Amino acid sequence: MLKGLKVVVVMPAFNAARTLRQTYEEVIAHDIVDEIILVDDASQDETVAIARTLERVRVEVHPQNRGYGGNQKTCYRLALNAGADVIIMLHPDYQYTPKLIPVMASMVTSGLYPCVLGSRILGGGALRGGMPWWKYLSNRLLTFVQNLMLGAKLSEYHTGYRGFSRQLIETLPLERNSDDFVFDNQMLAQIIWFGYAIGEVTCPAKYMPEASSINFRRSIRYGLGCIATGVEFILAKARGGGFIFPNLAEPR
Repeated sequence: MLKGLKVVVVMPAFNAARTLRQTYEEVIAHDIVDEIILVDDASQDETVAIARTLERVRVEVHPQNRGYGGNQKTCYRLALNAGADVIIMLHPDYQYTPKLIPVMASMVTSGLYPCVLGSRILGGGALRGGMPWWKYLSNRLLTFVQNLMLGAKLSEYHTGYRGFSRQLIETLPLERNSDDFVFDNQMLAQIIWFGYAIGEVTCPAKYMPEASSINFRRSIRYGLGCIATGVEFILAKARGGGFIFPNLAEPR
């Protein structure tokens, strides 16, 4: 616990057998983490078998692949059911260091930032960690466009390392979001729509062959989905609600 609040780490996993244990061993070093929930999205490797050997890890298995967004929906639902006050979403591919969990959780429990992002862009961690140049450039360009469309000033929208307060997760209409990768972007757009503050912390990144990544074709699809989210955000402001932002009047 941290300041009397329960901290739960959720891991949306898919074929993470080669990096799961290493990620877990860094998480377990932090005594503020009360529970770890791993949701396996029909992996085809030994992810589930390894996860079930790890202490304090609750394992949930999707019998069929539901997609990255669908996986996160299960993660957050289980975390809320477990009584989480702070939820840290961490990929089990060891691309992001779990050593930042105390910092991110502390920022959430401070009450200042109901959402905290581990940014690979702040401090130049992405390129030093081996991010392919085309991914770096597309990240920067897409982030620039999204900041213009959403009226925000984030260093990146595409990190898989995020911390949330319970109240925030309960507020967002996450079940209305996509089950694909664009879920992440829709979630941030919703947070901005509701007027919640988003904090960022510099996060080193590691790009290894075993780390998860989407191919060029899926990246294009994701990018177009992000732009569509921005367009929907602008239209939602004009009409007072919409597909991604249902049943809302005016943003705060």
